[in-house]
Amino acid sequence: MRNVFILVLLSSLFFSCNNSVEKKKNNAEIKEVTTTYYLIRHAEKDRSDPANNNPKLSEVGLERAMKWAQYFENIAIDQIFATDYSRTMQTAAYTASQKNVMIESYDPSDLYNEDFKALTKGHNVLVVGHSNTTPQFVNKIIGEDKYPDIDDNENGMLFMVTVTGDDKNVQIFTVD
Repeated sequence: MRNVFILVLLSSLFFSCNNSVEKKKNNAEIKEVTTTYYLIRHAEKDRSDPANNNPKLSEVGLERAMKWAQYFENIAIDQIFATDYSRTMQTAAYTASQKNVMIESYDPSDLYNEDFKALTKGHNVLVVGHSNTTPQFVNKIIGEDKYPDIDDNENGMLFMVTVTGDDKNVQIFTVD
């Protein structure tokens, strides 16, 4: 009887250990999901009316927006986010049309919150922002205050941020 009890005890211990290893394995698989964020500033805006807080893109800006679409042509983009301004929406429009993806608006004062993380997890995401919000967004993703505002005359900077579990990697490109 005592041997049977020990055998049952050892069996249950073995199965519970096996179960715990399986859970750890499943957690590790979840952490292996990679999310890639492509963060850009809007293209050149029309500066002819300094009082206009929501200008559209200039001709040069429209050309750059088309260049962004060309740049992303062979890159899978699952989601596109832009602030609710004409210049950011126009910058994203050519890429959105090419990828057949709707542009979703985001609030630049509430960057990279838990809902956004969950919504974008495992996807390739284009985020179009501003000279201040784009680097702030990158900083929020990586958990550091590393990147300053983008110069006002710089519209071709691309931050590519990959997130795999707790690992975050930033690459910066200039696209002209």
